[in-house]
Amino acid sequence: MNSDETITWGELCRDASISLGSVQEARWLCEHASGLNANEFDAAASELVSERSGIAFRELVRRRVAGEPLQYVMRRWAFRSLDVFVDPRVLIPRPETEFVTQVAVDLARRRRLPIRIADLGTGSGVIGLALASELPLAGVEVWLTDISSDALDVARANLAGLGLVGGDVRIACGSWFAALPDELQQSFDIVVSNPPYIALDDASVEPTVHNWEPHLALYSGTDGLDAHRTIISQAQNWLVNGGWLVLEIGHEQGSAIRGLLLQNDFADVEIRQDYSQRDRIALARKR
Repeated sequence: MNSDETITWGELCRDASISLGSVQEARWLCEHASGLNANEFDAAASELVSERSGIAFRELVRRRVAGEPLQYVMRRWAFRSLDVFVDPRVLIPRPETEFVTQVAVDLARRRRLPIRIADLGTGSGVIGLALASELPLAGVEVWLTDISSDALDVARANLAGLGLVGGDVRIACGSWFAALPDELQQSFDIVVSNPPYIALDDASVEPTVHNWEPHLALYSGTDGLDAHRTIISQAQNWLVNGGWLVLEIGHEQGSAIRGLLLQNDFADVEIRQDYSQRDRIALARKR
């Protein structure tokens, strides 16, 4: 990539697209390094790049070429209507999880306020914070839990960055339901979670995922179902009568998860598909 400090942003972007093998990624990194949005960057394409911005941009490109996920390089990513902070302490938000969130939002909107929601294993907080931002500010209490204090630090940063600190969002550290105060048993209208669901010996996991994303949030026992077993077996104790459990699942786990939900006396058990028409969401109601 040209190191001449007389280079324009447009030229720098073209050079970077060759190094990265992606015009879109070069554009995103240029916008990120320049601090400009898409429209502003178009207007600034013929402007010269400052020395400081050029150094920062080339470091971003170096990290990306070395294999670091784009989301971690940029330290931000879009999730539904949110622009969230992410780093290697948390999973990268994915479109499939947006679909899971939509299911929870739809269920919440059908319930009479006030309601209480738990996002178990929240990571960066995207599910719970999306719910808090899209549902009425008054009458909705959202609990974000995670066993990783590092992940909760990211969730707290997003809570503050999204301006939701004044809302009724609580953060608690602990394993699944154990993070919640005992007095909240039988009080949650919706429990939603994107728990780890990859088997420990799954050879299909992409190297970029395995090498960069937190294993605590990826892997869950020899069949990938350990976290789901724990959540499903305990959820009845925390949901109100008629409350809903919503879970993200692996695309080959629909039958097994359905069986677990039925064994634990859930009603209206349903497995829904994602945008690729693969099993991705399990939902069930407490009788």
